[in-house]
Amino acid sequence: MVTVAVAALSGAFTWTLLEYIIHRWLGHDRRFRGNPFGIEHVRHHAEGNYFAPTAKKLVAAALAAAVVLVPAVLALGAATGVAYVAGLIGFYGLYEIVHRLEHVRPGFGPYGRWARRHHFTHHFVDARNNHGVTTPIWDFAFGTYRKPGHIVVPRKLAMPWLEDPTTGDVREGWAGTFALAPREKGRAKPSCSI
Repeated sequence: MVTVAVAALSGAFTWTLLEYIIHRWLGHDRRFRGNPFGIEHVRHHAEGNYFAPTAKKLVAAALAAAVVLVPAVLALGAATGVAYVAGLIGFYGLYEIVHRLEHVRPGFGPYGRWARRHHFTHHFVDARNNHGVTTPIWDFAFGTYRKPGHIVVPRKLAMPWLEDPTTGDVREGWAGTFALAPREKGRAKPSCSI
């Protein structure tokens, strides 16, 4: 019999696969990008500091839980089925927190710094790679992993934690990891607010 803890961990692991699938195919494959996630995701890439409204995310999570709950309970029993769904939806919530922190905060430990580099390689180096936001497991499995190197961020997408407001350059401590793209001649410095 599957234990509640194993079911919850299995739900969390399932989210990592769904995260990859949703991001790679619904967010980046031109054949499927007309879906609600794809529309929001394209805007996120274009604006950088844009995130879909929380209400939309809560509705999506509630719908996913409603769709998965009955089959999970029928297949695993009440306690383990609920634990599986709780792990799935709970890890989705963790993903949302990690993703937002990657964009809006300067750092939150070794994992956070690694996750940001992995994710920003996707954003600013090659969007065909690094679709996993919380883990590279599925990027390795599907051959889309790209080791993060020096990341050049377009100035119009520069995050406030990255750019030194007095110099317009990368803040001290981030220069070894990030650079800002050169300013275009004749263009004013764009503002970026979160």
